[in-house]
Order: sequence, then C-alpha cells, then structure tokens
Amino acid sequence: MKKQLIAALLGAGALAVTTVTAGVPGADAAAPRLTHISGLHAQRVCARPAQGHAACMSKVLVNGKGAIPQASVPLSTALSPTQLRAAYNLPAGGSGHTVAIVDAYGYPNLERDLATYRSQYGMPACTTANGCLRVMDQNGGTSLPRTDVGWSQEQALDVDAVSAACPACNILVVQAKTSSFANLGAAVNTAAKQAGVVAISNSYGGGDAPDSTYGKYYNHPGIAVTASTGDNGYQGGSYPASSSYVTAVGGTTLKMSGTTRVDETVWSGAGSGCSTYNAAVAGQSGFSTGCPQRAMADVSAAADPNTGGLSVYAPTSSRSSTWSQYGGTSESSPIIASVYALAGGGYSNTTPYAHAGSLNDITSGSNGSCPTTQWCHARTGWDGPTGLGTPNGTGAF
Repeated sequence: MKKQLIAALLGAGALAVTTVTAGVPGADAAAPRLTHISGLHAQRVCARPAQGHAACMSKVLVNGKGAIPQASVPLSTALSPTQLRAAYNLPAGGSGHTVAIVDAYGYPNLERDLATYRSQYGMPACTTANGCLRVMDQNGGTSLPRTDVGWSQEQALDVDAVSAACPACNILVVQAKTSSFANLGAAVNTAAKQAGVVAISNSYGGGDAPDSTYGKYYNHPGIAVTASTGDNGYQGGSYPASSSYVTAVGGTTLKMSGTTRVDETVWSGAGSGCSTYNAAVAGQSGFSTGCPQRAMADVSAAADPNTGGLSVYAPTSSRSSTWSQYGGTSESSPIIASVYALAGGGYSNTTPYAHAGSLNDITSGSNGSCPTTQWCHARTGWDGPTGLGTPNGTGAF
C-alpha cells in the first residue's frame, strides 16, 4: 500500500519507500488536518514559539507516522515554478534585484539543495561563486548559527519560492542566531543594509506585539518587507504581520489545470485578525476592515500545502534532503516579496490599496468563526484571510 501511494505521488519517477521524520514529530493538532492527498496530511515544521520568540510558518506533507516520504523527483501533485508564474501572470525580470530571506538557525546544505531545485526546473545557477546567492549571519558576517532541521526546511521553502516566482532575482539569506524577535529583528536590519535588496521576506510570527517595541526592525522605507499572517486560521494579530510597517501576506487554496488558474479560494489555515497595538496601514480606511487599528492580511498568495503547495527540495536531516510538498503562509510571503521585486519600484505596503483592481479578488472560503464576518470570510473587496487578493501581474505592487 505504501509503495502504491508513493508511486502515485511520484508519477513516472523513481520509486522510493524510505521515510524520514519531519522537523516536529506528530500531527499538528492546532491546525486543520487537511487530507486532500490520500494518506498524507500537512504538519508544521517548527516548534511552537516561547515568549519573545517566533515560529516559522511552513507546513510539509507527511504520512500517518509524521514522516516525509522520500522522493527522487518532484511530487506530481506539487506546484511547479511554471504553474506559479502562470497563475499570477508574473513577467520575466528581477535581474539586479535581491530578495532577502530572514530566518533563524543554520542550514549547511542550502547552496547544494538550491542548486538541485533550480537545475530540476531549468533555471540559471544561483551560487555564492556567481554572486546570485549570499548567506550571512545576523550581523552580516560568516559565523553562521547551529543547524535546526525545521528552520532549515523553512529556508528551503523560502529560497525555492523566490526562485520559482523570480528566477532572475538574486537571493540573500540572513540567518538569526535564534528565533527570538531580537535576533530575527537584528537579521532584518542587516538585510536592509545590503546592496541591491529591494524586498525582505519574513516567514515567521508570534503573538500580536507593538511596533513601539519591535517596529525598529521592520521600518525600512523603500524596501518591501513582507510577513506571514500564520497557519492556524482566524486567531487575531500575529507579529510581525501585525506591524504597520510590513505587507501582511495571507494564504489561498490555488487550483491549477496545467498552466491554467482554475480556481482560488481562502485557505482554511490562513491567519487573519486585528492588531490591538498598531495603527492601520494607510489606505485601509477605505475598505471597511472592521478593525479599529491594523487589519491583516493586505494581500495573499498560494499557501495550502495540499492544493497549491510548492514543490521543494528540502533537508530531512543535517545531511540528507528530498523532494517534498510544502505550504503555509511561509510559501506566500516570499512569493509576494518576489512580486515586489518584479514590480521594479515603489516598495510600500500602501501601494496595493491604491491598485486593488490589479489583483485577483478572492471571494469564497473561510478560515474560521469570528465576530465580524469579513475577518474570517471571503467577500468582494478586502477580507481578513486574503486581504485585497492575489497577484495578477505586478500592477498592484
């Protein structure tokens, strides 16, 4: 039975039946157990955060034992780069622009795994030797932090998502020493100082928090700073997505037929809510968010790990990696950062509110129960789970 399942997932590819444990063992009890793909379900890869820390927002498909099936080729159910760019009508471009990824902990095989991903899909090499890829610690140096498999899987999703959306973009990865907001914030500030950086993606979050404490890390005018809204549905504010300085990125369930976008609805896990601390983003007042202060999300992209999950070549240990299918708002944040890079200028979280007509408005689906309908139910115009919608080209960015 196991061989038949994996063979179906791999299509015509080689058969492999070895399994490896995901970053966090056991099922993710707090989020919906999605079972669109027979025998597999989505599981978070990072542990829940302690006070003052963040958790990454990545999910991977695992079997009933919490293990990732080994695959020698991309899963046939996963979203390919060609499909992603077709779904969002993304143009070629991005050359000379750098998308920065901020995450915690080290990932020693990042360059090797990224090379496998890009080679599989016929992309130009992105290496430290040719200057396309840079990896540094939170202070801009080479003292990279210790390895954490879950956060390494997060980094693999992030760099593969940027590659998929903007193959010509350069990639900078800044690795924080730990997942504390102080260290992650220091990494964001370091990223913002690097030449060529036009967007910074933050695929992590914790509880709602005030900009008066942490905003100094995310306030970088002229650079697009994106942040994941979370993977547990309507829960209220999640920092840094609840910051007034970032673009808060929600998630959708994207259905494709080849390179045709068939349908896109709310992903039930997409985070949404109102900040109790931070001011509304300029432009939100005209969209009836129902939040007295900052409302999230602003925009969204594919995030459902089952339907619209991205094909990723990611680690399963400090040495080994495999093809797998990842999602969560950790998928959507780097996609939107890449779209900002493709847009070529502006880089403000207010810009989408002035160009909402250039987005795909998501009008169906829900991410939970809430006291104000638009906070957790899709509708025409702005709604909590998907914001103003998903990219349709770069006109809204």
